[in-house]
Amino acid sequence: MIPAPIRKILGFQTGNMLVARVENDHLVIEKPESVEQRIRARFRKSGGRSLSEELITERREEARREAEP
Repeated sequence: MIPAPIRKILGFQTGNMLVARVENDHLVIEKPESVEQRIRARFRKSGGRSLSEELITERREEARREAEP
């Protein structure tokens, strides 16, 4: 059980779904929303453009080049 003062600081409430993982011999417990934010930040490019937007742009450029005479 996570002590009440720690739950309060982290905003954990009864019934919250939590994700647990081991990182460098430490147990890390976090909300799924935090995991999602961390993953999105990892794949976000510095220009704020998503990988999917980059892929769509590349495909459009390829299609344009293929359509040229």
